Amino acid sequence: MTSTVTAPERGMRRAVRTRPARRRHWSQGRWYVPWLFLGGALLVVSTFVLFPFFNTLLLSFTDATLLRGGRFIGTENFQEILGDSRFRTALLNSTLYVICVVPVMVVLPLVLAALAAGNGRLLGFFRTSYYLPVIMSPVIVGLVWTNLLDRRGMVNAVLGWVSAVGEPVPFLTDRWLLLFSAMFVTIWMGMGYYMVIYLAALASIDPALYDSAAVDGAGPVRKFLHVTMPGVRNTMGLIGLFSSIAAFRVFGEVYVLTDGTGGTGGGDLTMTMLIQREGTGLQARTGYAGAISLVMFAIMAIFLVLQLVAQNRQRKNG
Repeated sequence: MTSTVTAPERGMRRAVRTRPARRRHWSQGRWYVPWLFLGGALLVVSTFVLFPFFNTLLLSFTDATLLRGGRFIGTENFQEILGDSRFRTALLNSTLYVICVVPVMVVLPLVLAALAAGNGRLLGFFRTSYYLPVIMSPVIVGLVWTNLLDRRGMVNAVLGWVSAVGEPVPFLTDRWLLLFSAMFVTIWMGMGYYMVIYLAALASIDPALYDSAAVDGAGPVRKFLHVTMPGVRNTMGLIGLFSSIAAFRVFGEVYVLTDGTGGTGGGDLTMTMLIQREGTGLQARTGYAGAISLVMFAIMAIFLVLQLVAQNRQRKNG
């Protein structure tokens, strides 16, 4: 008995036979399709990251200025950096910024996140309040704190009212007080951002761990030390990297608090402020500024590699 094949069945069989051929045609004939999706991102990265980097690399070996291209001078710019007292001051200030700001940025937002975790309306208000400085412009924040820390500002007025000081504190004129005031402003601006990251990390900790710690008689401090901190250890390392880069590249807070002068005698210059001072204006030395930028990049790269190695060793030993 012969079997008859209907027209719909013949169509389905033909579609099944032709489907593998279409797959081969997609993978072999249209190899450019993935690059269409990557093209926009690659263009942006090449324009705003790769080209400026290699252009800076070339400029660092020239005596280029703002108005002329310059000529190749080898390593003279780097030799000048070694004898530049402003560079040593800027490197010292930026390093102190990292040493003082990063530990606070790693621990304080975690404490705030642990206190503000929950669904209450009051807790939501506090989370919003902590995050508000993050969305504010560094220039606006700097101007606000400049007025607060001025000799006639509110901070000195309150200190004088409670008889804590006999004369106004020179927050904006003393070299070290100005630097630490800028650190305080940086911490005040950034702790809300890192608090939000910690809140997301705290949500992944199993609540049963806190219940077990409570059964063992652990109080809030012991729960924080033995449950919360180990649970967000990887996040702490990530925030340490982020805050280290931000602290070493600090610019806006110090620039506004010093009114762009870098403090009395330039004693509060940071690395980015020195690059800005050398690389802008009619007397700009773009070649020398490029050399400082490369040295700064190398220092940050070495520091971050050492930090990553230390974290990997701690993770393996832990």
